[in-house]
Amino acid sequence: MDLFDTATTGTHGTPVTARSGPSAPLAVRMRPASLDEVTGQGHLLVAGSPLRRLVGPADESARRAAPGSVILWGPPGVGKTTLAYLVATGSGRRFVELSAVTAGVKDVRQVIEDARRRLATGGEETVLFIDEVHRFSKAQQDALLPSVENRWVTLVAATTENPSFSVNSPLLSRSLLLTLRPLGADDVRDLVRRAVADERGLGATVVLADDAEDQLVRMAQGDARKALTVLEAAAGAALSDAREERDGGSGPVTVDLATVERAVDVAAVRYDRDGDQHYDVVSAFIKSIRGSDVDAALHYLARMVAAGEDPRFIARRLVISAAEDVGMADPSALQTAVAAAQAVQLVGMPEGRIVLAEAVVHLATAPKSNRAYAGIGAALADVTAGRVGAVPPHLRDAHYAGAKQLGHGKGYAYSHDEPQGVAAQQYLPDELVGQRYYEPTDRGFERQVGERLARIREILERP
Repeated sequence: MDLFDTATTGTHGTPVTARSGPSAPLAVRMRPASLDEVTGQGHLLVAGSPLRRLVGPADESARRAAPGSVILWGPPGVGKTTLAYLVATGSGRRFVELSAVTAGVKDVRQVIEDARRRLATGGEETVLFIDEVHRFSKAQQDALLPSVENRWVTLVAATTENPSFSVNSPLLSRSLLLTLRPLGADDVRDLVRRAVADERGLGATVVLADDAEDQLVRMAQGDARKALTVLEAAAGAALSDAREERDGGSGPVTVDLATVERAVDVAAVRYDRDGDQHYDVVSAFIKSIRGSDVDAALHYLARMVAAGEDPRFIARRLVISAAEDVGMADPSALQTAVAAAQAVQLVGMPEGRIVLAEAVVHLATAPKSNRAYAGIGAALADVTAGRVGAVPPHLRDAHYAGAKQLGHGKGYAYSHDEPQGVAAQQYLPDELVGQRYYEPTDRGFERQVGERLARIREILERP
């Protein structure tokens, strides 16, 4: 029997059959037929893991030890739906699928009641797969609790959102949370090559050029479904062109870079994430921000986004730039950069490009100062050169027994007791008195910092 020749139930309880026949999309035809074909999730597939017990329990005792409810958390296209199918087909259970986008409480209760009736009459167990469970309301999630507690169904729920925030605590506490990792470039490349060669896929009717394969893997950004969808479109275009140019012909048809570009209507960006171009573009990006050329900075951002650069990498570079190049001239730039890094994690791509663009505009147009960066560099240079000195006695810890007899804390002036909140006392070790590590500029907010710092240092240097 074909992998997906298993009766399923649609969103509103209508029986459907999920067949992976020749007319099915390539991504469906190439779904793994066993756990051994699953790529990129080795941490979940070790011998004796909960997932392996759930897919194929060897006996009744193992079946009882298998988890009764599983939440699969991970980005799109990493195999959540595939694992749900394997749970059903590998263990001989009935498979029912609901989408949280369109299903209601009535649909959930109908499926559960049907599963209970089948169990009572000696029928097969039911695997209930709920896609995008984070879209279920609290009432809908609560409706699942009795079936999970009593094992009327084996619940497999999939979500791209953090379950700690998107799934009700009672349901989460009754479920085993399995985190799926994003697919790496090599994982996607293996899947693409398998689809080209496998009879379930393209059956070696096409050959994928190296640069076309690289572009396809970049565009997929770790999404196997997206990679196979683009591959199918490009292969279809290449085969169609070949039929027009020759009658029948012989041998596989080459899918080149131009065909991939035409299939998705996106020109390939010449950008090798592991080569010189990667470092050149990133360097130009940071230097454009430092140079306050917002247009150039947005251009290089666009090149990285279009080439499929990891948005988290871009966000990390922005955080560094905010601290190194903008610094205290506009302290809010660092807040913007950190918020952008968090937001990109939250919303993902392609919407994440908007967040990154806002951060780039802020940093590029902000006043610039590297004095904080230079200050820690100068301080580290002194420390590594051995210019450290002893901590002044009045600053030493005086809370442990015997510390006061050693003179620790004696003469310390509490800053909050002083009229201006600054106590005139020595803080640096004797060897470094008078050393200056931070010298603010007169740009942006740092001008105010400089004026205040001058008054502070005047107080600190009083006898």
